[in-house]
Amino acid sequence: MTMNRLPLTLACWDYDRMRALQDGTVRPEGIDLTYLPLMMPEPAFRMLHHGEFEIAEMSLSWYARTVHLTERPFVAIPVFPSRMFRHSSVYVNADSGIESPEDLAGKRVGCPEYQMTAAVWLKGIMAEHHKVPVDSVTYVTGGLEQPGRTESPMTLPASIRVEPVRADTTLSEALRTGEIDALYTAHAPSSFADGSGRVRRLWEDHKSAEIDYFRRTGIFPIMHVIVIRQDVLEAHPWVAQSMVKAFEQAKQTALAPLSETTALKYMLPWLADAVEESRAILGPDPFAYGLEANRSVLETFLRYSHEQALIPAPLAPEQLFAPQTLEVSRI
Repeated sequence: MTMNRLPLTLACWDYDRMRALQDGTVRPEGIDLTYLPLMMPEPAFRMLHHGEFEIAEMSLSWYARTVHLTERPFVAIPVFPSRMFRHSSVYVNADSGIESPEDLAGKRVGCPEYQMTAAVWLKGIMAEHHKVPVDSVTYVTGGLEQPGRTESPMTLPASIRVEPVRADTTLSEALRTGEIDALYTAHAPSSFADGSGRVRRLWEDHKSAEIDYFRRTGIFPIMHVIVIRQDVLEAHPWVAQSMVKAFEQAKQTALAPLSETTALKYMLPWLADAVEESRAILGPDPFAYGLEANRSVLETFLRYSHEQALIPAPLAPEQLFAPQTLEVSRI
């Protein structure tokens, strides 16, 4: 431990935008940071159930469900390590008769967890933009590739139907055989990747669908957020601002090599073209941190979460974050 620096552990995947924190190029003010590069959902699960780390990457949906607790175990800062469009994450059985999003109404749709962030976004998008109300679908939950996955208990209205997949099968296999008609999943199912043609994406040209969605809504969906354990913030409230600044510095450090054309740092032959296209559509910093830059995205997600009965009352984006970060988020 460095003299007079607070030792803290951060559990977060090794995203390019976090690499400078991982290798020490960026050092948070007053903090001696240990970086554990853990792939989601491991850091979120271990933080949610055991509070193992001082700082961790967390599912936005899992986190939002803790905000109404009398004693919140952790508080977020407006840093969003993972964002992703999810139109590519909708798969259908080739014989299901589903040709358009509207055809999902009345169908059996799998998702590993009803409350997972990707599924919250997709259910909300289907309801708001494609006339598929949340309660018009039967949701089937369970393990994508291994049987036995269960999710935390939920209290849902009777109109929302959620049931487990058969105990001896997986969502991927259920989609292949037609036991479910469609699947919302962050990971591509093996029944799609096997090339059999039994499973296909709902949006074959998902990139065009996602660009169109962004141009109509301005939303690049947030998947994960960074949380700090409550006892750490109570003892050292300055940690929140210090970490926000460090995360921003690390992100800026990662942005620069993307635009370098002298030589390709990354093994993508048309990287420069992809960067130019992304910035033309999404702006100079698609992964912007801070409350104000993300207010509309967060308001939409929180509305979806409430409409899907995952949070008991509406939340404002300000309620998600440590108060001392709200002014910093406007810089």
